[in-house]
Order: sequence, then structure tokens, then C-alpha cells
Amino acid sequence: MSTSTTTARHRWAVASRVAAAAFGGYALASAATVLMALLWPATRAQALLWASMLSFAVYGMAVIWVFCTRNAWRAWAGVVLATAVLAVPAWVLTTGGGA
Repeated sequence: MSTSTTTARHRWAVASRVAAAAFGGYALASAATVLMALLWPATRAQALLWASMLSFAVYGMAVIWVFCTRNAWRAWAGVVLATAVLAVPAWVLTTGGGA
């Protein structure tokens, strides 16, 4: 395998991780915000405020985790799976699961 092929593969892997951190991390933070706002035992405004503030920590942890995984596939899989785990209960709580 030539050096240029290895370099190109590495660059695509890093670009994929950056995309997973930016877009996947945003989706994960958004799903976490919605779920936390729905479950927080306070008024709607306060629940949304606290959930929004905590979402910055969730986003930061997602970005760190994406770059700590062994490869880009695991980074994407983890972000997508975690987003689904948070989004499904939020969807069930908002629509009653019957939409």
C-alpha cells in the first residue's frame, strides 16, 4: 500500500470523525435536551433552561468520545445508537407513542 493511499484513508477517517462529532453530537445533544426537558421535575421554562445548559456538556462528551474510539465506524455507531436511545423515549413521551 502506498503512502498516498494511507494518507488519503487517514484523512477520510478524520473527516468522518469530524462529521460524527459535529452532526452526530448535535443530534445527540438535541435528543438529550428534549428528553431531559420532558423529565425534569420543574416548570416547563425551568426544565428547558436546565436541559439546554446540560446539553452543552452532553455535546462536549460526544465530541470527546468520537475522537477516543478506535475507528470512525464505532464513532458513528455510538453516536447514532445513543441518539436513538434518547430520542425514542422522548418521542413516546411527547406523542404517546401512537403517532
